[in-house]
Amino acid sequence: MTRAAPARGIRYIATLALAAACTPTYTRWTNGATDPAAPAVVFLGDSLTAGQGLSPEEAYPALIAARMRDAGIQLPVLNAGVSGDTTGAGLSRLGKLLDTPVALLVLALGANDGVVHAPLERIRGNLSQAIERAQAAGARVVMVGMKLPLSFDPSYRAGFEQVFADLARQYRLAFVPFLLEGVGGVPRLNQADGIHPTAEGQRIMASVVWPTLAPLLREVAQSQRASSLR
Repeated sequence: MTRAAPARGIRYIATLALAAACTPTYTRWTNGATDPAAPAVVFLGDSLTAGQGLSPEEAYPALIAARMRDAGIQLPVLNAGVSGDTTGAGLSRLGKLLDTPVALLVLALGANDGVVHAPLERIRGNLSQAIERAQAAGARVVMVGMKLPLSFDPSYRAGFEQVFADLARQYRLAFVPFLLEGVGGVPRLNQADGIHPTAEGQRIMASVVWPTLAPLLREVAQSQRASSLR
């Protein structure tokens, strides 16, 4: 079922100063949370998460935020997707993101590493550090996997995909095996570059991610409510 994009009135832009020379602009939805410092659901990713070529409301984190509102889950959502980010670049941004409370980190990095055949151990190491830093800060982590086109070297492709599954198992994380399931390689669901999903493709991505996220989001929201009553 197609869901409407979140209302613009609920959205506001939060700029986080990550570096003096380069300051990404993230999109945040309060989702009914009355406390501006309430722990957020953070999507840490690349252009697939940022929704390159689309409006912020059409990217899958915005659509997840809309589903949360429909379900009465009052947790802020932050889309921290940055086009071009590798696992290393995302890791370098994570520290600043963790300076504010994070309830749940959706870790959706690795595609840009894979397309340049970055060493698998580097990818694994960067993602491991991100997981451990987030968990040390009290955040729960969801691992989102990626796959490479069949034209890539089969050995590298298999090893790349296994990195995500192995880390999910090692750290006992909720796991979405492939963010672009049903979208990747489908021309009508991708923009002219053949890489970045259309708005329809992003809606499918939200449907891919939601079944894994929903129970965790409800648990986190319930925990936050219980904590506020103590």
